[in-house]
Amino acid sequence: MDIETQIEAVDRGLTSGTRDGAATHVQTIAQTYRAPIDDVWDAFTSPERIPRWFLPVSGDLRLGGRYAIEGNASGTVESCDAPRSFGVTWEYGGGVTWVTVRLDEVDTEHTRVELEHVALADDIGAEMWDQFGPGATGLGWDGAMLGLAQHFTTGEVRPDNSAEWMQTDEGVRFMRLSADRWADAHIASGADAATARRAADTTFAAYTGAEPAPMS
Repeated sequence: MDIETQIEAVDRGLTSGTRDGAATHVQTIAQTYRAPIDDVWDAFTSPERIPRWFLPVSGDLRLGGRYAIEGNASGTVESCDAPRSFGVTWEYGGGVTWVTVRLDEVDTEHTRVELEHVALADDIGAEMWDQFGPGATGLGWDGAMLGLAQHFTTGEVRPDNSAEWMQTDEGVRFMRLSADRWADAHIASGADAATARRAADTTFAAYTGAEPAPMS
């Protein structure tokens, strides 16, 4: 696969916001895929299809239902406007964040996917945010975008091998580039450059177990 092309095909953003009066970090990641909107919607919402590019999912994927992603998060489906958007709680490690996926029909053959991940700033904590920054979740979302891109291109995706792939030269390179691009987004949002780059290095090492490589 062309790692650099995939990394550059993704738009990443970071802003601040509020939810019920509390300060939030709002993280977005977006990519345009060569697939009609109904096909992309099915890829995101079909329990049989999700494991082909992400991870196995169980539960009730209808509005108000509870879902669980194998070895990862669980939550509740809070909104659904097929085939345009859906929103879920993302419950992981004892915390709750919110994920919204929006689909925009570019034309009959292309669909833009935007994923928004909202976390309460107080729940993350300033110290942890300075240590890991947006890459802590951003690298995972980059991996999801990669899986979806492969799914629509070749159909041959093995999410169960993702941990092994991350230890390959190709996987480590992907994580390095992803960490650096999230550092760029962090800096663009107003963060101190040295703090953002250091957080990217820390997150890269946490994901790969490798020593941080020189930043690109």
